[in-house]
Amino acid sequence: MGCASRGLDCLTRMMRDSAVNWLSCQHRENPHPGADGSALCSANVRAMHILLVEDDTAMRASLERALTRRGMQVSMCADGLQAVLQWQSLQPDAVVLDLSLPGLDGLQVLESMRAQRSITPVLILTARGTVGDRVLGLNAGADDYLAKPFDLDELEARLRALVRRSPHPATAAASTQDTVFGTLRLDRSSGAVYHLGEAMDFTPRERALMLALLARPGQALAKERLYELVFPGEVEVKYEAIEVVVYRLRKKLAGTGIDLVTLRGLGYLLKPTSATTTL
Repeated sequence: MGCASRGLDCLTRMMRDSAVNWLSCQHRENPHPGADGSALCSANVRAMHILLVEDDTAMRASLERALTRRGMQVSMCADGLQAVLQWQSLQPDAVVLDLSLPGLDGLQVLESMRAQRSITPVLILTARGTVGDRVLGLNAGADDYLAKPFDLDELEARLRALVRRSPHPATAAASTQDTVFGTLRLDRSSGAVYHLGEAMDFTPRERALMLALLARPGQALAKERLYELVFPGEVEVKYEAIEVVVYRLRKKLAGTGIDLVTLRGLGYLLKPTSATTTL
């Protein structure tokens, strides 16, 4: 065999080996490619991050497995308050939200996050399939609606379409200066505090205490420091007066999912209701 023939054979083998290696990489990176047959061979491509909010254990586990097999990263929770907290902290690409949740129901979760200016795409996934239920969900800020039972391929297609049409939520979150803690939002420009989109009514001293606590949510502030912030320069006011303001503010926070907690020797802090049992 001549040199030209040997060179051609060598080139053919190199091309064949490269193709095999490429296909092997495709399979390792994405063993379950999307409906369009595409697959990525780059570790730098970020998986779509989905927050799955579903209180049914079997349904939640089944959906988590199915979406993970389709190349998505899935975070999960089973109640409304945790949904709000995870939504805020994780900044997912999209949320799959059930309506029948313990604590805050799905519509309350959605209204709370829309009131906090979140633009994360939301797909409501629920057994409530009437036109009236769909209208309620869409009016509350949902982007899409899928009634149970449903097809997994359709769920995947709808999620990918929602994310394609929306900027990443972290971009929008960076543009707002509001302080958000659980179901509460502090509008820094006005000093107003909102719960599920409704402005809360505080006296000036209650507001001063609330703003001080929201400046360091989840962290204890000493009683002495709070006294200075709530009663600035009012030397005639007794030190114990701060406890009266704390008591009144605590009553107004009842039912919001946020507790004003007393830590002996440390002071006071704001904490999600579901976490206060550990104190």
